[in-house]
Amino acid sequence: MERSALSTEAQSGGKNLGKGLANGALGVVGSTIIGLASTAPLYSLAATLGYVIIAVGAQAPIVFIIASIPMIFAALAYQELNREMPDCGTTFVWGTKAFGPVIGWLGGWSVAVSSVMVLANVGEITGQYFWLLLGNEEFASNRAIVVTTSVIFIAVMVGISIIGVQIGEKLQMVLVGIQIFAMVLFAVLALVHALKGTYEGSTDFDWAWFDVTQINSYSGFIEAVLLVLFIYWGWDTCLALNEETKNPRTTPGRAAMLCIIVLIVLYVGAGVTAMMFAGFGDTEFGLTNAAHLDDVFSVLGSALFGPWGWFLLLSVMLSAASSTQTTILPTARGTLSMAVYRALPDKFAQLHPRWKTPWFSTLILGIAAIGYYVLVSAISEDVLADSLTSMGLAVALYYAITSFACVWYYRDTLKDSARNLWMRGIIPALGGLMLGYAFIQSALDMLSEGYSETVILGLGGAFVIGIGAILFGMLLMAVWSLFPGSKPFFQGRSLNRDTPVLVPDE
Repeated sequence: MERSALSTEAQSGGKNLGKGLANGALGVVGSTIIGLASTAPLYSLAATLGYVIIAVGAQAPIVFIIASIPMIFAALAYQELNREMPDCGTTFVWGTKAFGPVIGWLGGWSVAVSSVMVLANVGEITGQYFWLLLGNEEFASNRAIVVTTSVIFIAVMVGISIIGVQIGEKLQMVLVGIQIFAMVLFAVLALVHALKGTYEGSTDFDWAWFDVTQINSYSGFIEAVLLVLFIYWGWDTCLALNEETKNPRTTPGRAAMLCIIVLIVLYVGAGVTAMMFAGFGDTEFGLTNAAHLDDVFSVLGSALFGPWGWFLLLSVMLSAASSTQTTILPTARGTLSMAVYRALPDKFAQLHPRWKTPWFSTLILGIAAIGYYVLVSAISEDVLADSLTSMGLAVALYYAITSFACVWYYRDTLKDSARNLWMRGIIPALGGLMLGYAFIQSALDMLSEGYSETVILGLGGAFVIGIGAILFGMLLMAVWSLFPGSKPFFQGRSLNRDTPVLVPDE
């Protein structure tokens, strides 16, 4: 079998040909747009704001800012590692080079399994909102119709991802543009209505909302931070597309930081104005009304947008749809990189001869996501909800691995300058510690039956699904290690600290 992606320097006469991906397809703007799309900012905030307010009350805005700190620290670690090793395998490659094949493989698996879980959930939202947008609530509440529609959406996005990253970039510019416009318009309308006092539950802006000392419950604070922490997830897509980016050693890191900054502004701005208009009550439009905690924007949209309320429904649907496609892109490139270095079967490294995309990795990811979604949906919607909650464990794990990998890989250079000490040592270490704590605390919280929608084996369903997914990955790693094709990787020959990464020349 031809392994066209495995172009090493030795095989190419000393010239590094990379893995065969379409080089230079993305700039800073395109890379940032794809990173923003991965986070699905409109849907993420709509589904989180109410729960955050229940946990910390009016201090929700400061929690949005605090939760961005470990994300910024992790992004700086990504940036440092990417400057030397702009490999689309990101956590897998960096974890392997720093800690060896087992940790590296586990990091790569965590990226993949979190993507499969989130694809199932954003696919569900896309399918459901498609029918809500058409005004057909009967179809929107019919599980068979919603699942079928969602599967079609995922399949379409898989096809677009196979055709090419540039087409994906153009599509995402439209989709992200619509949802950012919707968020800004929502914030403006909420502010205007709040100032006019059109809703009796509205409240005045208060700078105390940004005072962390007024948070009365530590457990509530931790719960809120954990909720917010993972709505920032997705910015690392910029790094996973580094080999298809112009100036791959610098552009992806800049795009990731820009992505996080934009998200902070959007989340805080839309969150504050929503609080001003809707208030904190548990009736009507109040943000703690249990009837619409899962999506506060669709309910508020009817009051703010009037007959144009459909536009907000469209924007939420497009937010989920865009996240579907931009979750597929980086994950398929991660498994491509794993195959290139023999951590997965060679087939995963095959590129499409025309579109220069990892077609097989993309196809398998789509099949896995659809299979997982159909399976958990057949069990119950509660299991699907718990799988989304549990995804945070895998996300925190691979972010923490990357942060600590930065410290360990560059440990010999930390004393060379103050910059190295901070950018390669202290800041990534703090990010790793914060994210490691998030992983442990989340796992402990998920143990409780009350934390999840389901109970499995006497434990919270989210814990069983999240930890079970990680353990299942370790089982797959053990099985693959028995095959002869895996020996170069697990014996440290195909990828180690001194191995030149297979990236294109600049």
